[in-house]
Amino acid sequence: MARQASVVTPQRFDQGFRYADYMAQIKVNKPRIEGFYDGFTVKPDDARAIKALARKPNGAAKMLVLGEDWCGDVVRGLPTLARLAEATGLDTRIFPRDQHLDIMNEFLNKGRYQSIPVAVFYTKDHRYIYHWIERPEIAIRETAEIEAVIKKEKPNLTEQEFAQERRARTAGRAAAWQQATVQEIREALTKAAG
Repeated sequence: MARQASVVTPQRFDQGFRYADYMAQIKVNKPRIEGFYDGFTVKPDDARAIKALARKPNGAAKMLVLGEDWCGDVVRGLPTLARLAEATGLDTRIFPRDQHLDIMNEFLNKGRYQSIPVAVFYTKDHRYIYHWIERPEIAIRETAEIEAVIKKEKPNLTEQEFAQERRARTAGRAAAWQQATVQEIREALTKAAG
């Protein structure tokens, strides 16, 4: 949970990159990120629901994203979050994690891991609502299942070979995980808005 006195003031939020500006400065995985962006659309009912929430006093109007272009979860997750922002009108800013560790430290996964991407939602007047970390629950579960199968089938893979095999096997799940990300965020924002 975010600290009471957050380092993310409204002024700090405004210093983040817009999506196009973030993409213009990245060095790694740009074609992959663009591919996930081009291939994903937020469902109209999800967009309508989140737009309706934004009109409430405690509804999400702003989203801060922490990420790094070298991270596989960011490669899939950032385009999802960008499309969500476009479809809903969320005022969104992106911060490279490694240059903003003070922000990252407010949103550690399980209180200790610097997992990314992180999407932090705020009201129009910049009150913290909720944050989402790394990947949807279904991706966590399915990745663990895929990893177990790989270890059983190919126990002698090097770390690099294992990572390549996992990436090849999880690639077919990416579109479902993108939709699950939006659904999880929608459900959490709906709950938070009452």
